[in-house]
Amino acid sequence: MNPELPDAKLNKLVSIQTLALSAIAIAVVLRLVNLGSREFWYDEVLSLLLVTGQKSGYQTPGDVPVALAPYLSVFTIPVESGFGAVISSVKNLLLRLLGGEPHPPLFYLSQHFWLRLFGNSEAAMRSLNTLFSIGVIASAYSLGKVFLGHRSGLLLAAFLGLNPFYLFHSLNVRMYAPLVLWTTLSASALLHLIEQPTTPKSENTRRYQLLWNILLIGSIAAGLLTFYFYIYLVIALAVIALYLDRRHWWQNGLRLGAGVILTTPWIFWGAIKQYRSADLKRFGVIKDSGSAIFIHLQDTAKTLASNLVLGDWITSLPEISIVIVGCLAIAFIIFSSLKLRQQGEQRKLTVALILGLLPLLLALVLDIATKKSTLNFGGGRTMIIILPGCLLLLTLWLEKAISTQWRTLIASCLLLLYLTIGVSDYSLRKRSVFHSIAAIATQQAQQPTLIAMNSKAWGHVLRLAYYTPPTASVMLLAQHPAKLANSLEKVLQDEPNKYSRVLWLDSENPVWSKIKNPADKEREQQKIQQILSKQFELKQTQNLTGTMSLDNFTVKVYNRPANS
Repeated sequence: MNPELPDAKLNKLVSIQTLALSAIAIAVVLRLVNLGSREFWYDEVLSLLLVTGQKSGYQTPGDVPVALAPYLSVFTIPVESGFGAVISSVKNLLLRLLGGEPHPPLFYLSQHFWLRLFGNSEAAMRSLNTLFSIGVIASAYSLGKVFLGHRSGLLLAAFLGLNPFYLFHSLNVRMYAPLVLWTTLSASALLHLIEQPTTPKSENTRRYQLLWNILLIGSIAAGLLTFYFYIYLVIALAVIALYLDRRHWWQNGLRLGAGVILTTPWIFWGAIKQYRSADLKRFGVIKDSGSAIFIHLQDTAKTLASNLVLGDWITSLPEISIVIVGCLAIAFIIFSSLKLRQQGEQRKLTVALILGLLPLLLALVLDIATKKSTLNFGGGRTMIIILPGCLLLLTLWLEKAISTQWRTLIASCLLLLYLTIGVSDYSLRKRSVFHSIAAIATQQAQQPTLIAMNSKAWGHVLRLAYYTPPTASVMLLAQHPAKLANSLEKVLQDEPNKYSRVLWLDSENPVWSKIKNPADKEREQQKIQQILSKQFELKQTQNLTGTMSLDNFTVKVYNRPANS
C-alpha cells in the first residue's frame, strides 16, 4: 500500500481556493498595516513636491545656512479662494511637469486631489496607491478567470497580491501601483472581448460588450497617461488580438487605437515639451560594444529578479546575487514553457509569453539600438508592466503542467516564499533615517543647532525639512561634498558664537557632485573634522542606514564646550 502523498494530506486540510483567498486577505492586511511604517524615500518626497504644484517654490540651499521651516510650504497646496484658484493650482502642477519631469500627468493629478482630501502624511499619501493595488488584485482575478477559470483567477490574484515587488510599490508614492492596474484591466478587458463573445441580439450582451470596451479603451488611455513605457504593453495587446482573433482585427484595432487617441492632446501639448527638456543623460550610455551584450543580458536578469522574486531587496543585495536569481527566473520561464508545450497548451502559453515577455524584449531591443541602459533603471520598476503576464505564466504552469497531487503544495510554497520575502522587507529593513536625524537635532531643542550636510540633493533637503519639527532651533548648511569644508569654515568664522551644536551629516550617496577619488574624499572629511574641533567637541557618532545608499548617513554630533 502506497503512503499518502503530501499534497493529498494538504488537500484534506485546505483547498487551493481557500489557500488563495487566505493569501489575498493577508495581502490586503499587509498593505493596511504598513501604510505609515516607513518614512518617505527619496523619490516619494519629490512626488509630494510635484503633487502640490509648488516645485517653483523650492530653492536649493546656497552657501549660507538656511532655516528648514520655510520649506514646509512646498508640501502643501496654497490657500485658495474660489474655483478659479483651484484651476490655477492644477495648471501650475501641469506646467511644473513640463520642466524636466519625465512622466505623464495622471498619477500626479490623482494624488493632487487626494492630498486635498486627506493631507500629506505618509499614510494619507500612500493610501490612494494602496486602493489601486487592491483594485489590481480584483482585476487580476478577472484576468485569470477569463484566461483559465475561477480557481486560476484566485491564484493569479494571490500571487500578484503577495508579490514582494508589487507589495513595495503598493506602498510607494510613485506611479507604478496604478500602472499595474491599467495593465491588468486592459489585458482582462481584451481577453473578455475576444474569448467570450455572445449573441449580439441579447441586451445583456450589449451591456457586457459596452462595459469591457469602456474598460479597455479607458485603461489604455490611463496607462499611457501614467507611464510612457506602457506603449510596450499596448503593442503586446495588439499582438495578442491578432494572434487570438485575426478575423476581427479591425474591431480590436479600433478599440486599442481609441485608447491611444484619447491621449493625443497631452502628447502634442505636454509629452513633446517633456522630451525636449528631459535629462536623457541619466540613462547610462554603453560605449564599449564588446561588453554591450553582457550588460543588456545582465539588465534583463536583474529586471526579472526584482519583479518576480526579490522585490525591493535588490537595493541591499550584492549584484551577483541578483543576477543569479534573475538567471534562475529565466531558467524557470524556459522550463515551464517547455512543459506547457508538451501538455499541448501552445495557445495559452503564447498569450502569457506575449503579455509577460514581449514588453521586456521591446525595451531590450530599443536599448541595444540606442546603446543605452534603461531596462533595469530604478531597480526594474520601469518594466513592472511585465509582472501580470509573468505571474499568469506561473499560474498556467501550476494549473496545466503540475499534477493534482502536488499542485496545492507547490502553490503553498510559492505563496509562502513571496510572503516571507515581503514581510522580511518591511520588518528587517527599517527606513527611519530622517526621523533619527530629527531626534538627534532636537535633543537640546532650545540650543541653536547647525546641520552641515555634504549634499544639496533636494530629496535630502526636503526630507530634513519634512521630519524636523518647525519649532526647532535648527539651521541647515547644505553644500556639495568638495565645498562643504570651506563653506563651514566661513560660516563659523563669520558667526563664531551663534551655534551651540553642529550635526555633521556625511551622506554615502550625495547624488550630485560626488567626490570620486577616495583619497580626496578622506582629505575633505579630515578638513571638516579639523574645522569643527577648533570650537566644538565630538560627543556622538552614529551610522544611520536605510533601504538604499541614498538613505545612508554618518552623523557626528559636536557640542560647544561648556567653558567657552
